Amino acid sequence: MSLSAILILRLTLRKTTPLLLAALGGLFSERVGIANIALEGMMLTGAFFAVIISYFTQNPWLGVLAGMISGMGMSFLLGVASIKFKANQTVTGAAINIMALGITGFLLETIFEKPGNSPIVPKIEIISLPFIKDIPVWGEIISSHHIFVYTSFALVLILHLFFFKTPLGLHMRSVGEHPMAADTMGINVYKMRYLGVSISGILAGLAGASLALGDLSFFAERMTAGRGYIALAALIFGKWTPLGVLGSTLFFGFADALQESLQGIGKINIPSEFFLIIPFILSLIVLAGFVGRARPPASIGVPYEKEEG
Repeated sequence: MSLSAILILRLTLRKTTPLLLAALGGLFSERVGIANIALEGMMLTGAFFAVIISYFTQNPWLGVLAGMISGMGMSFLLGVASIKFKANQTVTGAAINIMALGITGFLLETIFEKPGNSPIVPKIEIISLPFIKDIPVWGEIISSHHIFVYTSFALVLILHLFFFKTPLGLHMRSVGEHPMAADTMGINVYKMRYLGVSISGILAGLAGASLALGDLSFFAERMTAGRGYIALAALIFGKWTPLGVLGSTLFFGFADALQESLQGIGKINIPSEFFLIIPFILSLIVLAGFVGRARPPASIGVPYEKEEG
């Protein structure tokens, strides 16, 4: 395998990681019936607070924790609006995205007294897997990444077992498919939905932290650059299953890695903006070609009103 191919595959794993974490977060929310358009805002908020806490404490792990908590905070807004007040989930998610964009931009300028980027902060170090790094070719691709990469891929198997092999996973799926039937079986629909939305925010916040403290070591305005929306497209493309999400995010991660690699080839006389839109064009093609074939949870986006009896 050529050196350039190895580099693209290594970059694919890095590019896939925030998409995979965010999409797995969206999986929790949508499996319990709450449409999560707000993944972009949760990621952006997670990235911002991860950097802020890392800056002031000089501890990137505390930054990661802050990113997860802030993502959960944004998901709480989605949960309260969608579950308690039964607001339109698409509108609520869009509002959260806009709010996250405004809040992070405002706080960035207020704290550092300048817009644009934060200072460089401590980031999560690269780790090298023993024995794996010595495997020819594949060792070069798989080893020497930050912990977020390994965590995201391990979560796929864990969540597959969780959703399809555990009682709690079955309860969450049943709430997303037929909440009234789940209620009659003694499952607390509201509790399951709050739980799913909260975990969704935690994972989306972790996705933002992985972007800010794993791939980079600073926060930039709008740094998620639509990754939350691509993660949502990957969730649909992956048919709301962990393994499907893995395949679809690898596809988008490869597209992103390829466009970045092509930008680095100076002989190609094409504006860089053309390469940047490649992942979004693929998202549109995927949604146009596959969204009709994918069957979402039956009660997604539908508020639940408990019958009094």
